[in-house]
Amino acid sequence: MTNSTPQTSREWWSQRWLDLLDSYRFKKRLERARNYARQGNVLSIEFKGAKVLARVQGSEVEPYKVSLFLEPFSDEQWSYVIETMSQRAIFAAKLLAGEMPQNIEEVFTTNGLSLFPFTLSDIQSKCSCPDQANPCKHIGAVYYQLGDRFSEDPFVLFQLRGRTQEQIIGDLRKLHGAKIEIKTTAITDIQQPISHSQNAIKIDNFWQYDEPLETSLVVIAPSTSETVLDMLEAIPLAKDEENSVNLTSAEVVMKYLQKHYQDVSQKAILAAMNVGNEHGV
Repeated sequence: MTNSTPQTSREWWSQRWLDLLDSYRFKKRLERARNYARQGNVLSIEFKGAKVLARVQGSEVEPYKVSLFLEPFSDEQWSYVIETMSQRAIFAAKLLAGEMPQNIEEVFTTNGLSLFPFTLSDIQSKCSCPDQANPCKHIGAVYYQLGDRFSEDPFVLFQLRGRTQEQIIGDLRKLHGAKIEIKTTAITDIQQPISHSQNAIKIDNFWQYDEPLETSLVVIAPSTSETVLDMLEAIPLAKDEENSVNLTSAEVVMKYLQKHYQDVSQKAILAAMNVGNEHGV
């Protein structure tokens, strides 16, 4: 953090945080705070639970101590948030990929909460400098540096509300595992009455899945990984003389199969897209 420069292009959640600061009416103070952040005056930023502790070099020899925090959510409130997240798999998928879902706030507003503060007064901050204004330029510099930290790691926002990345992912996995166990138990209970009669199982419907798909997770795309033909390598056909285009029998057969493999893949994609359009995917 010592010599970092604020990013010119920020993720939306980081910019949302900085927009709150930029709404502050004392623009000259903000400009000084921005310069402090650019010049590396923020010597360190660390978390102690949900609180941010920082050291900012000012005009004195000793750096000033800055602390800020948001009101953390209770365990009960977080349990509601995690439950809502688990109902939308795209949220967990994007967060695991280090991205903040565009509509993540819906998860919180659904439960009567707000991930982002509404005003600067919602952020509790303090600085050891003699300036009575809040935010002072030292606190402002930490705000700007946190904007960069948010771009690098969106889970920092959740940490300000009382939950670390490990806790959120762990809770999601536990909840997901519990749901699978409940479904497995239910399936076992259903199958037990017919376990003594194999004729009662309908083989034709064994792989049928009647539940609706999460449309935001359905992606139709050609395969970019190795195909079966790539794994087969050269076909061990009998050796013969090379033909007019310098291809062996094995290479001729492989090219023939590759052409048909590509045709089948293209037709499968077109068929899948047509089915998806019919179902509104």
